[in-house]
Amino acid sequence: MNIETSKKLFEEAKKYIPGGVNSPVRAFKSVGGDPLFIKRGEGSKFWDADGNEFIDYIGSWGPHLFGHNPHFIVDALKAAIENGTSFGAPTSLEVEMAKLITELVPSIEMVRMVNSGTEATMSAVRAARGYTGKEKFIKFEGCYHGHADYFLIKAGSGALTLGVPTSPGVTKGNAADTLLADYNDINSIKKLVSAYKNEIAAVIIEPIAGNMGVVKVKDDFIKELRSICDEEKIVLIFDEVMTGFRVAAGGAQEVLGIRPDLSTFGKIIGGGLPVGAFGGKKEIMEKIAPSGPVYQAGTLSGNPLAMAAGYAALKHIKDNPGIYKQLEERSSYLEKGFKTNLSAVGKNYAMNRVGSMMCIFFTEDNVDDFKSAIKSDTILYGKYFHEMLKRGVYLAPAQFEALFVSTAHSKEDLDKTIRAHRESLEFILK
Repeated sequence: MNIETSKKLFEEAKKYIPGGVNSPVRAFKSVGGDPLFIKRGEGSKFWDADGNEFIDYIGSWGPHLFGHNPHFIVDALKAAIENGTSFGAPTSLEVEMAKLITELVPSIEMVRMVNSGTEATMSAVRAARGYTGKEKFIKFEGCYHGHADYFLIKAGSGALTLGVPTSPGVTKGNAADTLLADYNDINSIKKLVSAYKNEIAAVIIEPIAGNMGVVKVKDDFIKELRSICDEEKIVLIFDEVMTGFRVAAGGAQEVLGIRPDLSTFGKIIGGGLPVGAFGGKKEIMEKIAPSGPVYQAGTLSGNPLAMAAGYAALKHIKDNPGIYKQLEERSSYLEKGFKTNLSAVGKNYAMNRVGSMMCIFFTEDNVDDFKSAIKSDTILYGKYFHEMLKRGVYLAPAQFEALFVSTAHSKEDLDKTIRAHRESLEFILK
């Protein structure tokens, strides 16, 4: 596989962009080698700068539920751009977008558009703090909520210690109000709630984690977490930036049958353009400026191009409820093929899947939290990634990310992927 053009572009990029990329995981540091520079995408595939073709399973890290360049999103963007790219003033499409979101996700009574998933999560935590008048919040080890300072926190030395920064530039002061709990461990929540009685404003969680690989909350855990938040007057925030409109029209909360107080969205909600949103109970959302005192603003929030693409994506979901049955059938087919291959090579590696999100872990232990996820052999994953790449299949260049199936993936794509998976396993395990 010739990648000379990508190599030259990467060397040039490193002169002007930190690490040569505008988001760290793109640099291939987790798997080794140089990143590919992508030139064009269509349907289930994209092509790099050297013309190599790949079946794409990252889908821009989740947004491409319908594959690359679906006609209804392209048409919506063409129509929108004729009227102008940005106004910094309200448009009717923002109203239609908000109405559609509240229709698809019953827990959302009011919604505010923002420009990224990080902006959505940081704004949701601020809203919870402003609503409750409390300052501390709980996040879970292994869940990723963007790069706001108070999210870049790891666990301290003891179960009840405050978090400590994971990145230079994040102050101890920022870390002081972030409490760390263990995913799927309700006792870790109970201990924190007891230790910091009446100090906790919110609990934020990925109900289906996608950044320690794919890991779903256990039913009894999430039900008890909902009850504790109700009893303690703690705002429960579901981070659905990745899962919103992907695992179901109503997101992970529809799958789980649990209503959070606030939710955050991104990715699919923008139809592939940079966008985010947060919303939930009216009584909380009305605390947001200009209705209330909690300040949040964004010059480009509700950008007409992003709204046009996002509305087209969500309207397509509303008008085609069979999409999720189709995604389930294709994702299940791929999962079964992978499991058959694993059995054939004598391995019982963990495979986690929820709807069209899945992940293979190179460990034979069950993976249901951060501690079990990091048992995966990341060196072996790197070898697997490159073998799949050689066979024309583009996966996430990092072990702890999701594989995304789209409606554009054909049976031919899936069969080719299953064959590549079998050959790659045989090669790396010989």
